[in-house]
Amino acid sequence: MNHAIWILVADSSRAKIFETFGPADLAHEIEEFPHPEGRAHNRDLTTDAQGRYYGKGERQQGHVAPPQVTPTEHEAELFAKHLADHLDKGRTAHRYERLCIIAPPKFLGMLRNHLDHEVEKLIAATSAKDISWLDARSIAGFISGTVPVT
Repeated sequence: MNHAIWILVADSSRAKIFETFGPADLAHEIEEFPHPEGRAHNRDLTTDAQGRYYGKGERQQGHVAPPQVTPTEHEAELFAKHLADHLDKGRTAHRYERLCIIAPPKFLGMLRNHLDHEVEKLIAATSAKDISWLDARSIAGFISGTVPVT
């Protein structure tokens, strides 16, 4: 049985997975997921005008249909789903036994919405912090003081 602990450090534009095997083992980065679309502005992601709809009996004057979510939020949701799918594949391959997630509050909520129930059972800790922009050494140092490894 693999006794690895995976630590996902993510935001809407990047994610890194670290792995550790216990308190004496320093977490090391095993995977990186860049997502530059997460840093794009809405105007850069929008390729078309908003949709139009016509009310009952109206044929000449259409109304603009506002989007339910912004293009930036949509990209963040897609990235959260991609990461959740990757975590589920890692779980089914028995690559980790426990999981910790560190992400900004909004993105953490998106991730949780897409996680499989079996992956949720493996979560040992979460932290609503934005540290994904730090270098790997700084993240590993943060993890060593935050993640429960017993």
